[in-house]
Amino acid sequence: MERLLYEDQQLRITVLAAPPDPAVRLCGEIDVTNSPALARALALSREGCPRLIVDTGALSFIDLSGIRVLVMPALPPTERWIRLRNITPCQRRMLELMGWFQDAHPVAVPHT
Repeated sequence: MERLLYEDQQLRITVLAAPPDPAVRLCGEIDVTNSPALARALALSREGCPRLIVDTGALSFIDLSGIRVLVMPALPPTERWIRLRNITPCQRRMLELMGWFQDAHPVAVPHT
């Protein structure tokens, strides 16, 4: 069952699964205008769970502010609780250029 967490003119965030490992789907575009809402929605989705799977395959755009929310580079690697799934080639390239691909903890083969 899919539950809507957040929606604006650019981005739709839905939960695809329930705990212990909920999965969140991101669809649309993430930029500085909605990355704070993304951070809040992901934190609420994680409540009580050790990690959160985030599917980024339906994103058509993500800027650095959105990447920072998903990768959490300010936290030590052992404290990062987001795991990315369905990473597109553009997202992977951006993560590699920033030196954050390993930090993203991808859990599946990148999007083809």
